[in-house]
Amino acid sequence: MKIPTATYRIQFRNGMTFDRAAALVPYLQQLGISHLYASPIFTATADSTHGYDVTDANEIEPAIGGREGFDRMVAALKEAGLGLILDIVPNHMAASLENAWWRDVIEHGEQSRYARYFDIDWSRRLTLPFLGDTFEAELEKGDIRLQADPKTGKPAFAYFESFYPLCPESYQGREEEVLQLTDKAELIALHEQQPYRLMTWRDAPRDLSYRRFFEITGLVGVRVEDDAVFDDSHRLILDLVRSGAVDGLRVDHVDGLADPKGYLRRLRQEAGADCYLTVEKILGKGEHLPDDWPVSGTTGYEFIAALSDALVDDDRLAALRKAYDKTMERQVDMRAELRAAKLLMVDRNFEGEFTTLLKLALGLAESEGFATEQATMHAALRELLVAFPVYRTYGTQEGLPAADAELLHKVVTKVKASENAPDPEALDFITQILAGSLSNAVSDKASLFRTRFQQLTGPLMAKSVEDTLFFRQNMGLALNEVGAEPLPRMFSLDRFHAEMKTRLEKQPDALSSTSTHDTKRGEDTRARLYTLTEAPSRWAVCVGRWREINQHKVVELEDGPAPKPAGKWMLYQALAGVWPVTLQPDDAEGLKALEDRFLDFVEKALREAKLRTDWVENNDPFEKAMLDYARHLLSPDNQAFLQDFVSSLQPFIRAGLVNSLTQTAIKLTAPGVPDIYQGSEALNFSLVDPDNRREPDFATLTQQLPEDDQPVIVTEESWQSGFLKQQVIAKTLRLRQQKPALFRYGDYLPLAVTGEMADHVIAYARVSTRIRGGDALIVIAPRLALRLPDDAETAWFTDTTIALPESLAGRRYRNILSGETLSLDERIDLTNIIGDVPQILIAE
Repeated sequence: MKIPTATYRIQFRNGMTFDRAAALVPYLQQLGISHLYASPIFTATADSTHGYDVTDANEIEPAIGGREGFDRMVAALKEAGLGLILDIVPNHMAASLENAWWRDVIEHGEQSRYARYFDIDWSRRLTLPFLGDTFEAELEKGDIRLQADPKTGKPAFAYFESFYPLCPESYQGREEEVLQLTDKAELIALHEQQPYRLMTWRDAPRDLSYRRFFEITGLVGVRVEDDAVFDDSHRLILDLVRSGAVDGLRVDHVDGLADPKGYLRRLRQEAGADCYLTVEKILGKGEHLPDDWPVSGTTGYEFIAALSDALVDDDRLAALRKAYDKTMERQVDMRAELRAAKLLMVDRNFEGEFTTLLKLALGLAESEGFATEQATMHAALRELLVAFPVYRTYGTQEGLPAADAELLHKVVTKVKASENAPDPEALDFITQILAGSLSNAVSDKASLFRTRFQQLTGPLMAKSVEDTLFFRQNMGLALNEVGAEPLPRMFSLDRFHAEMKTRLEKQPDALSSTSTHDTKRGEDTRARLYTLTEAPSRWAVCVGRWREINQHKVVELEDGPAPKPAGKWMLYQALAGVWPVTLQPDDAEGLKALEDRFLDFVEKALREAKLRTDWVENNDPFEKAMLDYARHLLSPDNQAFLQDFVSSLQPFIRAGLVNSLTQTAIKLTAPGVPDIYQGSEALNFSLVDPDNRREPDFATLTQQLPEDDQPVIVTEESWQSGFLKQQVIAKTLRLRQQKPALFRYGDYLPLAVTGEMADHVIAYARVSTRIRGGDALIVIAPRLALRLPDDAETAWFTDTTIALPESLAGRRYRNILSGETLSLDERIDLTNIIGDVPQILIAE
C-alpha cells in the first residue's frame, strides 16, 4: 500500500471542475503534495454544493466534467506522480426524484427492485415529508394537482416543480380518466392508494418511515450491508480503484452503517490490499478505532483536539471561565447543559427514531414475558441514550464485542447511580437486548433493536454536542470544534505528547487535519482564539468596553433583550477570530465583504443553539435584532467601536499567527499524514459551513510560491499574507517525500525543556531507531506567544534549554527553513535558536 506523504483536499462543484483541478497539479506537486483528496465526485442533486446528496453512485457528475474530465485530471496527476483519494458516501443517498432508485421506490413501493436498497420500514406507507403543509391543506390551496409528468408522460401528483409518480396499479387502463380528476375527495382517495404518503416536512422528526442522515430528511439511509446493494452502489467506485485511477478512499460517516466492520472488510476485500482507506469517525475521550478494522485510520478530528493541549493556556483557563460565567450571570454547569441538549434531541429532533426503538423494546419485552409499563421503558431507554459517552458501539447479530460490552456495563452502572436513575429492571432488560442475551426466538428483533440503537447514538451525540451545545456555550469558541470534548478538562503538553505516542502506535497512517469542510472554524481562526486563554482578563475588559459602545443597538423584546450579554460575548469572539489580518476600520469594501460572511454565520449560530430561535420555528424579531446588532458592528459609521476593536485585537492577531505556524509545524512532523484543506496552506480564517467551503484564491497561491530552494522569507508581509506558512509547508512536505520512513515509523520523543521560559516551548523529535545513526528530526516551536515579550528584538528564550538524549546528541543538523547548520551536544541553549518561527532540524 502506498501511504500518502501529504494530501490536499479540494472541494468540487461551485465552480471547481476536473479541468481546473488538473491545472492545479503543478502547484500541488511543487507544494509537496503526494495525493489529491477529492470531495464526492459522483452525480448528486442539481443544486448540490457539496456532493454528499448522491443521486447516481455509478456516474461521475457531468457538471464538473463527467468521466472525460475526470480521466483528464487523473492523467495529469499520474504524469506528475501524484495519487488520488476519493470521498465516498456509502451511508446515504438523496431522497430526491432525481435519484432513479428512489423514484422507482416511490412509484412501485415495496414491489420496486430497489425497495430493499434503502432503510425503509415497509410496515406502513413510505413517508415523503416534502410538503409545506398537510396533503389535504396543500390540495385545498391548489398547490397539489394531477398532471402528466413532463419527463415520462405518466400521471403524477404535481407539487410546484416536483412530480410524484402514481403507482401503475392506481391508474392502469384509465390514465386519461385519472388525469381529469379534480374532485378533492377523489384525489385524496387516489393518494391513499399510493405506496407513499405525501406529508409536511414539519412531521418528519416524529413520523418518518425511513432512516435519514442525522436530521436531514432529504438524505435516505442505504442498506450497504446487503451484498446486492453494496455491489450496485460500489460498481464504479471499485472500477476506478481496480483500474489504478484511484489510490485511496475516504469513507464518509462510517458510524451510520448497520455494520461498519462488516462493510469495511467487504470494501477492503473488493478494493484490494493496496487501497489506502480512512474513515470519518469521531473518537471520544480515550476511544480508539477497533483494532480489527482494515483501515489506516481516521480523517483526523482527534488530531485537532490534541493540538488544543499544545496551544491552550490551562493555567489561565479558569479565569476565562470565570469571566464567561460572570457574563452569563450564573455558573455554567456543562454536564447539565450537555444533558439538556441531549434531552432536546431525544424528545424532539429524533422523536421518531426514539419511538421506533421504544416500540421494538416493548415488543421484545412482551415476547420475553418481561412485564413493564410503556412509561417505565421509555424512561430507561431515554436515560441510556442520554448517558452514552461515545458515538456508538459495534454490536452485530452475535451481540457486542468484549470492549463494547464493558463500555455498556460502565454506562449502565453510571445511569443506575445517577439522580435521574430509571427503573433498574427495565434498564437491565435493554442491556440484555444490546448484549444479545435474549432467547433465540427473538434474536432477529433484538438484532434490529441493537442496530437501530447504534445508528441513533451517533447522530444524537453529534447534534447534541457539535450542533447544539457548542452553539449555546461559547466560553472559548476555539474549543467548540468537531471532535472536541464537551465537558471541561485539563490541557497540558504532557497529554499532547501522550496523544502523539498513542497516534504513532494506533494509527500512524491516519490523516492529520486542522481544517476540513466540516470544521466549525478554520485552523487560523482557531489558532487566534486559543490566545484568549492566555489573557482572559484583558479579553473580558475589552468585551465589557465594546458592549458599552454598542449598547444603544440592543433591542428589548418580549422574551428579553437581543442580544443578551452572553450573545455579545459570542459575537465579539467570533468576529475576533474571523477578522482579516490587515483589515482596517476605514475599509468600507472590506467591511462589507466580511459582513456578508459574518451575518450568515450569526443566523446559523442562533438557529443551531435552539434557544430563542431554530430551524423549525424562526423567531423573526429576535433574529432581526441580532443580525442588526452584528451588522452595526461592521458598519463604517461605527468608528468608535471599530478603531477600538482593531487596536485591541493586534496582540491576539500576532500571537495567533505564531500559533498558526506552530500547529502547522506539528501537523507536518508529528505522527500521521498531514492533510492540507484547500487554501489552508496560506491563512484560513473561515467560519462554519458554508463559509469554510468557499474557494480560495488559487491564482495568488500558485504565483507566490517560489520554485527554487531558497530559505523561507520571514517578513511582516509574509506573516500577514500567509506566505510564510505556505513556505514552511512546502519545505517540510518536500522533506517528508525524501524521508517517508522517518515520518511513518520514526519514534516520537518528547524533549524536556527547562528554564525560565520552558512553558513557552514545545519540543520533540522523530527518530528512526531501526538502524544506528539513522534519520533524526528535532522540532522546536513557540507556544503561549501572547505572554512573550512584545519587543521583537528581545531574545525570548534566555536561560532556557533542551536536554538531548544520546540518540540525538553529538550530531550535525540542518534547519530546513533557514538552511543554517549547527552541531548539537547534550543540551540546546535556546537563547538565539528560536524566536517566533518554529525550528525544524534534520540530522545530516
